[in-house]
Formats: sequence, structure tokens, C-alpha cells
Amino acid sequence: MIRFKTILVIVFSLAPANLVFSQSFSAQLGKVEALGDLTNAPAFQEAKDFDLEADPSSDVRAIYYDGLDWKGKPTKVFAILGLPKERQGKVPAIVLVHGGGGKAFPEWVKNWTDRGYAAISMSVEGHRTTRQSHAWPGPERDGIYHDSSEPLTDQWMYHAVADTILANSLMRSLPEVDASKVGLMGISWGGVITSTVVGIDDRFAFAIPTYGCGDLATAANQYGRALGDNDVYQNVWDPMLRLDKATMPMLWFSWPQDKHFPMNHFAASYQAAAGDRMVSLVPNMRHGHGPPWRRPESYAFANSVIQTGRPWCTQTTALVNDGRAKVRFNSTKPIENGVLVWTADVGVTGLRKWVETPATLQTDGLTATVSADLPPNATAWFMNVVSGDLIASSDYQSVTSDTSTSLD
Repeated sequence: MIRFKTILVIVFSLAPANLVFSQSFSAQLGKVEALGDLTNAPAFQEAKDFDLEADPSSDVRAIYYDGLDWKGKPTKVFAILGLPKERQGKVPAIVLVHGGGGKAFPEWVKNWTDRGYAAISMSVEGHRTTRQSHAWPGPERDGIYHDSSEPLTDQWMYHAVADTILANSLMRSLPEVDASKVGLMGISWGGVITSTVVGIDDRFAFAIPTYGCGDLATAANQYGRALGDNDVYQNVWDPMLRLDKATMPMLWFSWPQDKHFPMNHFAASYQAAAGDRMVSLVPNMRHGHGPPWRRPESYAFANSVIQTGRPWCTQTTALVNDGRAKVRFNSTKPIENGVLVWTADVGVTGLRKWVETPATLQTDGLTATVSADLPPNATAWFMNVVSGDLIASSDYQSVTSDTSTSLD
């Protein structure tokens, strides 16, 4: 028989461990949030050991800038920094964060300098090229947060976030740059970093998480398998922990067939963010660095925020009544077409078959309303509206029952 005194001993012996567990995460969260204090511009130098082909149309150079110490050793971050060749006065700027297997991309920088932006693309995995290290590297990414057992300040995400915030501070310090107009774009793992950084560094004028997002611990794919039991991700790194602090306008840019970052988790992330949001889900865009570079959505969104302070197109209401879906958008560009994008399948959204069906379009000034009958077997849907080559989307909707919701 277990005595009452024994039970008390067991209870009180467990309580301190749980308390320490909670305090440990609280301390780590504090250290992550303190990365937002990296507002002083890091020192930087020319990367004389890197041969960057000269491009007469852009002012582009390779640099190293100072990162945080890693395992007691100083680090430097390799980056490509560019300014538009033709400029009058201060220019807007953007920080560009690559995805897994990526690097500091000169061509990505040039895509933005050609459009009048200063841009910096840095390597967040301690490389100079995709696999070539340098003399002062920081950590490489270890799978999907596989380094969570390491001290927080030795973890890859800690340094990736710091490198991104330091890049912002560097760009804001340049005399050619308008410090109030520096944006952020990240692709895939860079999208995860972007989703994390926006809740820590509130100085960004806009942000464009592409593919990558938060809320991945329950994803029914490799992310859920890796993170379902990862307490450090769930309590320290999940962007959902701080997206409510992200007040800048954001473009959430992806495609419904993405196998890595499912639409329901992508939607949970953008619905958690506090600022104005625009969603662009481009069917068949594919996953990689090149597809979003080649499309116009990121550039149009950045221009609209720089010029007006808001996205050029946003959803205001989404309704389903008697099986008919209706979505209203506010748009400063003419809307030419509307499309219902839907699926009858279940499971990971990126593995489903998605169908595009014409929708009815009505316009009235800056308002565009698109509507279509939902197929009775539809399990999820969203509406796309088209303006020239641009696509803007409504929120992803999972079908459970008829709903009537307003996002005004």
C-alpha cells in the first residue's frame, strides 16, 4: 500500500522539474526576443576572396559582415550587396533569405536592383557558395531543428535569425537607403526564418514569407514527424509564438501543391499575423528559388507597400451560403478574372489534386467580388483574382459546413 506521505513526496519531487522545464523555455524565449536588439550596423568588408563577375547595369559587390560568436569563435556572414545603378535620393531596400541548399544569390539581388531597390542576399549556412565554406563560418542547418539539444546560442536558427536582423541593420545604415523602407523576403527555409524574424524585429517595412511558415509540429509530413516531439521548436522557435507581434504588411506567397508547407499550416500562420496581409497562391508554381523570382507578385507587393503603405489587393469578406462561395477583395489594380481553386481530396494539401473552375466576377470601383458554386465533394478551396500577370488569393478554406465569416 502506498502511504499518503509517499504520494506527497512524489508530487513535490515532480513539481520542481516541471517548474525548471518552464523556466528554461522562458529564458530561451527571452534570449530569442533579445535578438531584436541587434540594431547597430555590423562592420563589413569586401570579400576579396570571391570572384564576382562585374555587371555594368548594377552596383553589386561581395562582402563579409560580422555575425555573432558561435561556440566561442567569431563569425562573419558572406553576402551579396547591391544598389541600383540609376538612383535619385534614397532608395527602398530588401533583405533576401535563401532556402535549404541555397546561398547568397547575385541574380536574386539583381532582380531587385533592376527594380530600384538596394538588396542583400546572405548565406545563412556558413557558406560562400552552396557548399564552399570560408574562414569564419557559423553553423550549418542540421536537418529540421535537429540541433535543438545544443545550447540555444549554438543552434542554427538562432544564428540565422541574428544574421537576418543584422542584415537589416546593415542596410538601414547605408547612406543610399531609406531606413524606413527596408523589407524582407525568404524562400522555403528562408520563409521559416522570415516568419520567425517578423515577430522579433519590427523595423521591417514589409515581409514576404514564401512557402515557409510556422505551425509545423502537427503537419502530416516530414515536418510533423521531426517536430511533433520537439519541445524546443514548440516552445521556443515556432513562429506562431510571436506572429501576433508582426504588424508590418505581409505577402504570404506559395502554391497549393507545395508538399513541404501544407496550406492549412500556411493559413494558420498568416491568420496569426497582426498586420495587413495579402495572400498569393499560384497553382503549379513549383517549389524552389527560381519560381518566385520569375513571377511578378513579390515585386508588385513591395512596390504597393512602399508607395501606399498597404498591399495592392486584400480579401475583405469570405462567405459560403447554400453551397455558393463568395469572396470580396479590395484592389487598387483592375481585376480581370476570378477563379475558384478547389480539391475533393483529403490528406496533405500538397499531395491533393487541385482543380481550377471559372468564377463570376463583379467589380465596383476598388471592390471586386468573385463567386462560384462549390462542388458538393469539395474538401478545401480558395479564390484567385487576376490582374495582368498578377495573382491574388483569398484565404485557404477547409470545408466542414456552410459558413459565413467577415474579415473586415
